[in-house]
Amino acid sequence: MKSYKGQNKKLKQKETTTMNTKLTKMIMSSLAFACALVCLAATMAPGTSATARAAADRQCSVGMLRGLYLVTFDGYQNVGGDLVPKAIMQGTRFNGDGTLINEFGTVNIGGFIIIDATGGVGTYTVAADCTGTISITDGPSFNMYVGPGAQQIWHTQIAGGAGSGAGLGVGTATRVP
Repeated sequence: MKSYKGQNKKLKQKETTTMNTKLTKMIMSSLAFACALVCLAATMAPGTSATARAAADRQCSVGMLRGLYLVTFDGYQNVGGDLVPKAIMQGTRFNGDGTLINEFGTVNIGGFIIIDATGGVGTYTVAADCTGTISITDGPSFNMYVGPGAQQIWHTQIAGGAGSGAGLGVGTATRVP
């Protein structure tokens, strides 16, 4: 009988040791996982808040648009009730005071160059949230968004202009160094 009690005692010690080892491994792996999450959160939080803060702190104005921008634009023009493809490329100089001039440019509608846009003038606005408008005298009007550092502008046509018919399209303008 003594041998049976001795075996039972050794078996219980082995089970206790095994359970303690498993419990220790579970606690350590949970602790490692928790530490990894804390490290990830600590790494992400400053970058996220800095990015959000930079976007919120960014203030735009008319004066930030200054210099020559290469404008590309495509869409459709209403010609006699039919939407015809159009493509535009021009060099627009923003003067920093709400006025602009097209230093060069071509408007292609339906595969035909119909307008030399050189010399066209207009006005623009820029709100603090970096949205704004562009209005070409006797021409189309656009809504725009000014990107960081005023290096790029995204715009969409919102009105056709005097006698030009309604059109639609989107484009970008990139500052020329």
